[in-house]
Amino acid sequence: MRCLPLVIGVFGAVVAFTSGASAQSINLTGTYRCIQDCRDGHVGGPAFVTQNGWNLNLVTETGESYRAWPDLAAPYGRIWIEARNESAVYSPDGMRIQFDDGRIWQRDLGPLPRGWRRARVVAR
Repeated sequence: MRCLPLVIGVFGAVVAFTSGASAQSINLTGTYRCIQDCRDGHVGGPAFVTQNGWNLNLVTETGESYRAWPDLAAPYGRIWIEARNESAVYSPDGMRIQFDDGRIWQRDLGPLPRGWRRARVVAR
């Protein structure tokens, strides 16, 4: 009988961590544009992120490539770039990545689609 509260507590913890309510990682794969504090004046330069599971590959606006992964201190909001000894925080929707050195990347969604336009009515 002494073990019953322990068993119930462990069972509750397992259910809490395996339920659908736990946080899910966001997919950061895509093209971004550097919009602030860009290196060597490459404002608006393209940057690329490729995510495969927990591993990320980053190509900066200057063409440098780095490997990154979720930061152990905050795996659902920060990434860690070991080669630069730097972390970055990303927005919950994955639209912005802000690095510790001040650089900000914003997701590039491409050009806006052309608007639909009605043809003029020709009277006869």
